[in-house]
Amino acid sequence: MPSKLKSIRPVVANIKPMVATMREVRDTRYSVDSAVRGWYKSERWAQLRRAVFVRDGYRCQRTGELCIGKHPAPNSPVANHKVPHRGDPKLFWDINNIETVSKAIHDGIIQAEERAAGF
Repeated sequence: MPSKLKSIRPVVANIKPMVATMREVRDTRYSVDSAVRGWYKSERWAQLRRAVFVRDGYRCQRTGELCIGKHPAPNSPVANHKVPHRGDPKLFWDINNIETVSKAIHDGIIQAEERAAGF
């Protein structure tokens, strides 16, 4: 005698996710400094970073390499905050807190240092 299968209501849709998506993690990380992100798009920042590049002779302050590439080339110049500003306008706009580094150094060594320090 064949048994009758009863339909079971799906319950998966009712379970709340227990793990955040990467977008949610990223959004919470930047929610505090969303206004700061606008600073990077300002003319004031463009002028400041150009002044830093000229002051440093377009040389990476970590390696001495000439930073003459065009973004996203590894030897393109990046204006790096020596002490992470974390939204502090005094640190952000301080020309003495900014150095020229190559994109390769910024995206590799410097990012690793900041992660290790908990920034």
